[in-house]
Amino acid sequence: MLRVVPVGIDASGERTEFDSMGSVKVPADRYWGAQTQRSLIHFSIGGDRMPKAVYHAYGYVKKAAALVNADAGRLPDWKLRAIVQAAEETIAGDLDDSYPLYVWQTGSGTQSNMNVNEVIANRACQLLGGTLGTQEPVAPNDDVNMGQSSNDSFPTAMHIASVFEIDDRLLPQARQLATAIELKARQWHDVVKIGRTHLEDAVPLTVGQEWSGWAAQLRACIAEIEYARKGLLELALGGTAVGTGLNAPKGFSRDVAARIADLTGKPFVTAPNKFMAQGSLDSMVRAHGALRGLAVALMKIANDMRWLASGPRAGLGELLLPNNEPGSSIMPGKVNPTQCEAIVMIAIQVLGDDAAVAFAGSQGNFELNAMRPIIIANFLHSARILADGAEKFRTFSVVGTELNRKKIAQYVDDSLMLVTVLSPLIGYQNAAHIAEEALAKGLTLREAALASGHVDAKTFDRVVDPLAMVGDGFAGA
Repeated sequence: MLRVVPVGIDASGERTEFDSMGSVKVPADRYWGAQTQRSLIHFSIGGDRMPKAVYHAYGYVKKAAALVNADAGRLPDWKLRAIVQAAEETIAGDLDDSYPLYVWQTGSGTQSNMNVNEVIANRACQLLGGTLGTQEPVAPNDDVNMGQSSNDSFPTAMHIASVFEIDDRLLPQARQLATAIELKARQWHDVVKIGRTHLEDAVPLTVGQEWSGWAAQLRACIAEIEYARKGLLELALGGTAVGTGLNAPKGFSRDVAARIADLTGKPFVTAPNKFMAQGSLDSMVRAHGALRGLAVALMKIANDMRWLASGPRAGLGELLLPNNEPGSSIMPGKVNPTQCEAIVMIAIQVLGDDAAVAFAGSQGNFELNAMRPIIIANFLHSARILADGAEKFRTFSVVGTELNRKKIAQYVDDSLMLVTVLSPLIGYQNAAHIAEEALAKGLTLREAALASGHVDAKTFDRVVDPLAMVGDGFAGA
């Protein structure tokens, strides 16, 4: 029978834990065991810790495996209840203090898997009235890790953690940002402005059309992430060491995937080919590639906005961004496009993360890719900063952005590229000479056109209509 034991160990000093290599001293107030302690000794590299999201996902793995093993008659009910409670506490983050390992560890993730096994086993022993460190009555390898290997359980936890991050944070924030930009596009669908290509003046479009392009970029990126997410729903669990399923009961892979789907509310299934699922990390690489696509789109949008907002008197000055904070420690009254700058930095970081993920994904050897920790750490990092960045960008920049309509109108009135609409009437060369003459002599386009003799005032005023040059708008206007 389970005891009611609050999470935590009222102890100080050290206790002795053991593994197949012998005894190790561990902090008495933590649940981890010998293999976790060995990893802390041998791999205390930098400050990069394995994301807690991986351990929370591992809680689902261990709970599902225990339930399936119990159904198969391999785990008694009293052990099941203790393991399930400890797994649920892991999922909830109640045991986070006992998951301290670094990213830079064994490439299979074995040490993090054993960290989970040891913590859940010790917590289960505590619940059952046992003594921590004895591996009685619940053992980390024989009970918590039953029917599993790090080689199939770690990529399963990677996929679960990634899907949760995509579903709970990234996609909602990306969709909300796209919606906010679409709202602005509809609001400004008839405000004519001058387009720019090659950083030079071009023909007119509307502000709404320009913003609709940004929104369409985001919607396309969202669709790519949604598609790539499907590959993460296939789980390696059940392949055990090399993909053959050795030491797992018949039907384990199918049953445990179904249990994980039920526990998480996500449509996880067993991977149809465990040798691909364990020998490669291609689905993670493809999914991160979709994150890279979002980063590229966000960088373009943020850069466009900060250029269009440059000024207020020596830049383009078409957009008026919200004033969130002072921009200079020396220049009074200066305000900078800080949210745009943050998005650009986030995008740069995600592109760097993607290079690491792709390189690591290429390093699979035979039946195992042993570069897993760097991939999941970079994936979760990219997904989180993209989600948080999108939220802040929407809240503190996009929503409050307004138009400098006077400046926009001035650019339209002064534009020489409106001459393009005369080209079908008087020919490309004659139209080009009008624009060149206007620029050289400081004339308006109308003045230069009339002086050329190729067009009269009535025709010019009828044909050179910026609003008529922007087409029928855009989808959804």
